Amino acid sequence: MDRLFAQFANATARITGSPAAFLLCVLSVLVWAATGPVFHYSETWQLVINTGTTIVTFLMVFLIQNTQNRDGAAIQTKLDELIRSSDAQDEFMGIEKLTDKELDLLHDKCSRASNNAQRLLDKATGERKARLARVEADATPNSATAANGATS
Repeated sequence: MDRLFAQFANATARITGSPAAFLLCVLSVLVWAATGPVFHYSETWQLVINTGTTIVTFLMVFLIQNTQNRDGAAIQTKLDELIRSSDAQDEFMGIEKLTDKELDLLHDKCSRASNNAQRLLDKATGERKARLARVEADATPNSATAANGATS
């Protein structure tokens, strides 16, 4: 049953998310609007579009939620496997199950680590620029001396 529903939800999400489905919906609304004068804009005429859109929306909410749940679970599983198989910290596996407060603490920890890494990178970049400037400064007088010696 789960497999059948998953296949149905995937197929429906793929079809209803297509440009053709969107154009079909736009065409349906245009046809409905065009028939307004024929039905004298009656309550029944209005009820047709209201009922149709309500039913479609109600059913689509569940299909979309099912698709998103499966996509989210698949992504989490892939991320967990990448974390497990890499040098990353295992504490990040399964963090989607943490409370908001626990996630905030982990986010703060990651922000501090990121700031520290950026600070080290900035320091290394500054040192590299200073070293290059010294090399260029040392090379400039030598080239001038060599040029003067060649012209004398």
